[in-house]
Amino acid sequence: MHEIEPFYRWRDDYISSEDERSPFYNQEYSEFEYDKKVYNFLLHPQWDYFGSDTLYLKILYTDYEQGFAIIEMIGEWNDAIDNDIMLLKREVIDLMLADDITKFILIGENILNFHSSDDSYYEEWFQDVDDGWIVGINFRQHVIEEFRQADIDYFINFGGNFDELSWRVLKPIQLFHTVENNMQNRLT
Repeated sequence: MHEIEPFYRWRDDYISSEDERSPFYNQEYSEFEYDKKVYNFLLHPQWDYFGSDTLYLKILYTDYEQGFAIIEMIGEWNDAIDNDIMLLKREVIDLMLADDITKFILIGENILNFHSSDDSYYEEWFQDVDDGWIVGINFRQHVIEEFRQADIDYFINFGGNFDELSWRVLKPIQLFHTVENNMQNRLT
């Protein structure tokens, strides 16, 4: 896991540690010291810690004019023990919502598994985005099933074109328009 680094090809477009509005503004990273881990597995130092000991993320892109963010995640999403959704909501999402970010693209191909608790923070997040949306792309099938069994897929959109989206070949705005078009098609 220490070799899996956050997607870096959009760094010419956006760097969260240089964005004054980002929850990770002024964050400093080491290229040599591995200070993050999920259980006994070290993580690449570029991932951001937001309070969870098993789930890390990287805000890959934020567009304040169009109100969207692209967030890549890695680790185990554990609401049952660590209440990761509460930490994510309070430490990251609420700050972004305050800046009118209401459309969230969560990249979950490096989420190993999901353990649910209750859905109240997901419901709160869903209500907070108002006319926006929350989309999970490229999550592993067993993780999507774990979200579905907990009825969280009511709040986060999974499935269909979102399961195998070739997002790395797109620029951030192209990914946003692809996801937004899919969401509009789902609503009509």
